[in-house]
Amino acid sequence: MRLFHTSDWHLGQNLHGQERDFEHACFLNWLLAQLASEQPDVLLIAGDIFDTVNPPVKAQERLYDFIVSAHEQQPKLTIVMIAGNHDSGSRIELPAPLMRRLRTHALGRVLWLDEGQLDAERLLIPLPDASGKIAAWCLALPFLRPAEVTGAHLGDDYLRGIGQVHEWLIEAANAKRVPGQALIAISHAHMAGGSVSEDSERSLIIGNAEALPASLFGPSISYVALGHLHKPQRVNAEERIRYCGSPIPLSFSEISYAHQILDVTLDGETLVSVEPRLIPRAVNLQRIGPAALAEILTHVSQLPEVDLLADTQRQPWLEVRVVLDEPQPDLRQQIETALQGKAVRLVRISAEYAGSGSRANDDDSTRLIELDQLTPQELFSRAWQDHYASQACEQTLKDFAVLLQEVQLEGEQP
Repeated sequence: MRLFHTSDWHLGQNLHGQERDFEHACFLNWLLAQLASEQPDVLLIAGDIFDTVNPPVKAQERLYDFIVSAHEQQPKLTIVMIAGNHDSGSRIELPAPLMRRLRTHALGRVLWLDEGQLDAERLLIPLPDASGKIAAWCLALPFLRPAEVTGAHLGDDYLRGIGQVHEWLIEAANAKRVPGQALIAISHAHMAGGSVSEDSERSLIIGNAEALPASLFGPSISYVALGHLHKPQRVNAEERIRYCGSPIPLSFSEISYAHQILDVTLDGETLVSVEPRLIPRAVNLQRIGPAALAEILTHVSQLPEVDLLADTQRQPWLEVRVVLDEPQPDLRQQIETALQGKAVRLVRISAEYAGSGSRANDDDSTRLIELDQLTPQELFSRAWQDHYASQACEQTLKDFAVLLQEVQLEGEQP
């Protein structure tokens, strides 16, 4: 059996106010071509399909057009997608009855039966091979919000509740499969030891309390397709537990590594290979700085001129990071004037004070922080520090995390 592992599409994402539909369209067209040429049995989409719980109509159209096109060109392809922490689980599941006719399974939430029993049946998806024979079972684990895995039957310990869900689902899968059938888990979670991108990954729960141990996925699981972290990586150096990463760089902190999907091959229950397939970058993200303004302007003057015959949609997005000794009221005007006629699209200017000639990086107290650089948790911690002149305790941070989750859940309601 052969699978394509993808995640973190973030359809509908804006980069500092600039929409990225063209880049997502290029990725989806490339993925369709890969599916047509390689003919895998399964496509996995491990959460954060959309960038927000209420994605724009264009982003939803991109997803459903892709699913229809994939089914038309490869009718035997099975698609499994789960909700991530950016997604609304109910929105992901809403068209599920229709999508099943296209061999697409959409799982957004875990549900419970009487007496607190996990509805494992709906989370176990048969994966047929090219001959139509069930070669594997998929254990679909959408992002587990605290309200879904705590309560009367599970207690108030979030990590314990998650562990119980994994244990019950794996037990149900082992009871259902026959020898020779692999178990494939697809999950959207932050695994302990994972490398986080600097700007673009929303924390699941406050701090690192949400980091899950790899031991949740015992040896009976042949492959674990993870989503949430945007950088491709193994968990605990295990070949079978992998993040494939996002298909496009979602922030300027993600420009230094190649983006990819993973091509996974199994022989029965045995994992044979995991091979990256590099995704062409339709639009580059480019950084200038941090440097003094004179150096920035010199660098800008060396940028290529606009080619009137070139596609402007492929011009790089540009971030400029300036180190200042004193305020520059006309900073933006100087930079924008220097960029006139250059084949780039400016999306952000970041200013940092150098103090007495030293780089802002060397003294965080002199750095100008923009609101879009801070997570809600960081904003709360800074506000608490300013108001009470002390750091918020762990319990206060946990209480804030619960409130934040409640607000995000309210945002999912239509």
